[in-house]
Amino acid sequence: MRGQIILSHGSDSGPDATKVSALAAFAEALGWQTHRPDYRDEDTLGYAGSIPPRIARLLGAIDALDVPPILVGSSMGAFVSGLASLERPVAGLFLMAAPSDVIPGYPRAFAVRAGVPTQLIHGWQDDVCVPEDALAFAQRHRLPLMMVDDDHRLSVSLERIIEEFRLFLDHVAAEA
Repeated sequence: MRGQIILSHGSDSGPDATKVSALAAFAEALGWQTHRPDYRDEDTLGYAGSIPPRIARLLGAIDALDVPPILVGSSMGAFVSGLASLERPVAGLFLMAAPSDVIPGYPRAFAVRAGVPTQLIHGWQDDVCVPEDALAFAQRHRLPLMMVDDDHRLSVSLERIIEEFRLFLDHVAAEA
């Protein structure tokens, strides 16, 4: 086993969503252990209302592990993964289509733990989490950001994202 990965889906999605399922299957084929929390009950509370229970569920999943995991998230899954990294040690962050500012009605802005290997992926055509915010966040925190010609779902770029994920996993494994 190479390590642990927790993959968090976005709002209005589930643990069997296309991106997290594909990334989990890819990581498992490389010998990583994966876990995909199901946040659908939390998502019934609305965007801002879902954040505290999502973070609590994610922190519980982290606490159940013997080693700091890599957190992977898409959209709201990326948002809570970043915030969870501020509260628990993590081995890395692979975040896609992240809301890189505030969620209306939630008091904290998106953030990630400094010094943790991080890769951001964002679509130029994202009309939910605008590209300009992703660019500004990456620049402000000096984080690597891969921009793809895709929308918020990033479905057109899945093969490219999986290749970037492979490179990221190799980097984190080499750092361990």
